Amino acid sequence: MERSDSIMVVKGIGEKTAKLFSKKRIQTIDDLLKFYPKSYQEFKDPLPIEDVLLEEKVAVFGQICQKPIARNPSKINITVTKIRDHTGSIEVCWYHMPYLKNFFHLGDTYVFVGEVSKKYGKLVMEQPQYYKVEEYEKQKQTLVPVYSSTQGLSNKLIQKSVKQALESVAKTKEYLPEYLVDKYQLTDIFQATYMMHFPKNKEEVLMARKRLAFDEFFAFLASMEWLKEQDIKRKNENPISDKVSLTPLLTKLPYELTNAQKNVLSDIRKDLQSEYVMNRLVQGDVGSGKTIIAICALFYMLESGYQGALMAPTEVLAKQHYMEMIELFKDLPYQVELLTGSTPAAQKKRCYENLKEGITSLVIGTHALLEDKVTFKNLGMVITDEQHRFGVKQREKLSLKGNAPHTLIMSATPIPRTLAIILYGDLDISIVNELPKNRLPIKNCVVGTSYRNTAYDFIKKQILEGRQAYIICPMVEEGENSELENVTSYQNKLEEYYQNEMKVGKLHGKMKPQEKELVMKDFAEGKIQILVSTTVIEVGINVPNATVMMIENAERFGLAQLHQLRGRVGRGSHQSYCIMMYKKDSKETKERLEVLNHSNDGFYIANEDLRLRGPGDFFGIRQSGEFDFKVGDIYNDQEMLRSAKESVNELKEKGLLKEGMLPDYMSKALIM
Repeated sequence: MERSDSIMVVKGIGEKTAKLFSKKRIQTIDDLLKFYPKSYQEFKDPLPIEDVLLEEKVAVFGQICQKPIARNPSKINITVTKIRDHTGSIEVCWYHMPYLKNFFHLGDTYVFVGEVSKKYGKLVMEQPQYYKVEEYEKQKQTLVPVYSSTQGLSNKLIQKSVKQALESVAKTKEYLPEYLVDKYQLTDIFQATYMMHFPKNKEEVLMARKRLAFDEFFAFLASMEWLKEQDIKRKNENPISDKVSLTPLLTKLPYELTNAQKNVLSDIRKDLQSEYVMNRLVQGDVGSGKTIIAICALFYMLESGYQGALMAPTEVLAKQHYMEMIELFKDLPYQVELLTGSTPAAQKKRCYENLKEGITSLVIGTHALLEDKVTFKNLGMVITDEQHRFGVKQREKLSLKGNAPHTLIMSATPIPRTLAIILYGDLDISIVNELPKNRLPIKNCVVGTSYRNTAYDFIKKQILEGRQAYIICPMVEEGENSELENVTSYQNKLEEYYQNEMKVGKLHGKMKPQEKELVMKDFAEGKIQILVSTTVIEVGINVPNATVMMIENAERFGLAQLHQLRGRVGRGSHQSYCIMMYKKDSKETKERLEVLNHSNDGFYIANEDLRLRGPGDFFGIRQSGEFDFKVGDIYNDQEMLRSAKESVNELKEKGLLKEGMLPDYMSKALIM
């Protein structure tokens, strides 16, 4: 069995099951092996009911003492029963599992595992797992992988499929010299994958994560190094004129540029007039005004007779940039066009012709700009917005559409400078560290779940004043993790709370791209008043009318990511608010969230995140989504990132860093 084989070579996976796996973007054996557990279940000794802790996942040994009944409030099917031991009793309930009504019988004894809360004065365990006593005893002191499942695709089926694939797939050969494996104490490359899925203990999870994170970082940094070698100090074929001035553009702005924006533009102008091609990263906090810097940079090129291209990660963001540029370039002799996946065929054809002939000076688009049909007459500059959303090869492909065009990369990710130098070693870095004068600071509050109804009433008040709100949940749907809020149930809960007075929409990564674009468009146009979403809105939507950002289970996110989410509000003239709601009440949670409560400075927050987080919590939710790493996290695994960088440099110096040295599955992972 090869990693490139279809998952249908795995015993028990036919067409029907393969379709279910494809919903999780799993089509090959390689995809399956990289579908790592989101957490691990530990089987600890059951506690007496009187000793259970609220909001903690626990195991209790209990006897069914009440005949199970089915309820159907608001069309949500709930099965309820009660269990007891010698110390007390507790109510247990399951959602959307009606068959359990006839499964449990009075007097049956099981071990129930779940989170306990207090509702209406009584203890309740929602959506618990249940085991026969002898079955539970066998599982104790083991770690069982828990995957992100979906309807029809159970955790057990995923476990079974992964195990069979691991036992049948050809073992991966080591690509690193033995001395580096020893130096960084790395686990065997194949064994690491096995231990990630089926660890004997926590130590094996840590060993596996360390190796897999190293491999991801190494593959990314090596790929960047190979690209850089092809791109060393290219001669500037697209210099701008000494006489070019931004005055015709700046006089149209209703505000004056900040000193930070002026300094970055000065760096860019020097690059464009220098002997070599510009490769610059502009890092700016959310709301710092990076877009106008991009527009000014493009204006320099247009005034000097070149074409420009800006690539954005979503259609909504591309359209927002387009509308802004149409307004600013009005009365100027430059044609601006929009090119996305949903652009009508006839319009696309016309755009292709205009770019080729040089009629169109500036094009804004999404991945559609990468199509072979897109050619330019005189492309002088390429700008990628939120560049980590695009693969290395994609960015390179756009640059190759011109004669060594200048490259400007925009990022709102507040990566500490020490990490940015590693990740963007081939780029010059400019930082926009000042917010525009007309921006009102976001008002923050960190609260527990008892504040939830007060927050809902505050959101309603804002909406009645004409504003909009986001609510962020860490999970997509019910059943993935009963401890966490999920988008699907939350939307229903809000509609019930507001009695359908408000238009509530939902957005998550499992939706089709067209569905996501439509929801974001409707929210941007005010057709949706409250958007319940996962972190997919972290980048790619700009709605100045949205003034409230409420984040559920805030303790489960990294501070830098929370700051990115908060940056979705505060973009208009109205006062904006961020409500960070935590469920797990601990000293560490409060200390971390208070950093956000008292600061709106993304770079300070990113550094505090590194200081407070330590080695990270591999049982928690992924802390950062800045790069497309499946295991590695640039914040949690900064030491491993540095080690990978040292290894790349060392092998390069020894002449051992060669294209083709990586296993196929690694070399394809991050550069497509």
